[in-house]
Amino acid sequence: MDRNLPVNLGRVTEAAALASAKFLGQGDKNEADGAAVDAMRRMFDTLDIDGVVVIGEGEMDEAPMLYIGENIGTAKEDGLKVDIAVDPLDGTQAVANGLANAISVVAVAPRGCLLHAPDTYMKKIAVGPKAKGSIDIHKSVDENIKNVAKALNKDVSDITVVVLDRPRHEDLIKQIRKSGARIKMIHDGDVLGAISTCFDYTNVDILMGDGGAPEGVISAVALKCLGGEQQCTLKPVTEEQHRRCLEMGADLEKVYHIEDLAKGEEMSFAGTGVSYGELLDGVKYMENNTASTHTLILRLETQTIRFIESIHQLDKKPEYAK
Repeated sequence: MDRNLPVNLGRVTEAAALASAKFLGQGDKNEADGAAVDAMRRMFDTLDIDGVVVIGEGEMDEAPMLYIGENIGTAKEDGLKVDIAVDPLDGTQAVANGLANAISVVAVAPRGCLLHAPDTYMKKIAVGPKAKGSIDIHKSVDENIKNVAKALNKDVSDITVVVLDRPRHEDLIKQIRKSGARIKMIHDGDVLGAISTCFDYTNVDILMGDGGAPEGVISAVALKCLGGEQQCTLKPVTEEQHRRCLEMGADLEKVYHIEDLAKGEEMSFAGTGVSYGELLDGVKYMENNTASTHTLILRLETQTIRFIESIHQLDKKPEYAK
């Protein structure tokens, strides 16, 4: 793929972050999400790609922009054909309530390489590159934690598991505590939780629990770029979700590995912090109509990891925040 595309994806997530961060703590998650979608859509319209959204804000009749199946970009039929997975605001509740770790994310791969994930739950386990090969989603929580501890040359009591703070994880939390490991609860954003396993300074070793299947695909792209590992199984919780999975050809018995979710050796990821987090700073609005952003950009082909800190003169970039 075009080597400039990852940086341009960073511009897309910066736009969404700058727009949605305006609503930090304002109590309206839908308004924050809508601002992120609108800004991301405008920036996508500047890219020279022939893209199709395979993971987005819903079906065409449910979302006015960035819906599944929407064509993105300015390229003609002979242009670069890519699958696009987006979450303009992963952490809508976090932004609405003024909490940490909200992020805007985009993942791109050649056409046909990203799993068209149904809008249901996935049971997930993810680790960074140092613990790759030590996890098995069919093994117990205790076994997985002990195996990761061995791979990382740590005591079990020094292992930190990141878990979404949800009632459905009550039993999982009990099992982690019984094992002796530490727990880091997050309110939103298991994409960021999965990525955090790849960076020592976040002090996260494993992600466990049930989260969105679309987010699982986006996480898979980032983890593949970073050399990490993720295993997932689909967990529909309603008859409608079960029907949707079967309609899309999903295998409810299958363990989905990274290569099942994101195939091939060409893909890119970009994520920009919206609210403050351990991995990425959030948007900061400053004097003279300026704002700063902190963005992570990944490119698989070269295994490049970029952290970009930017200062934006907002009156020079009307497309970033309207």
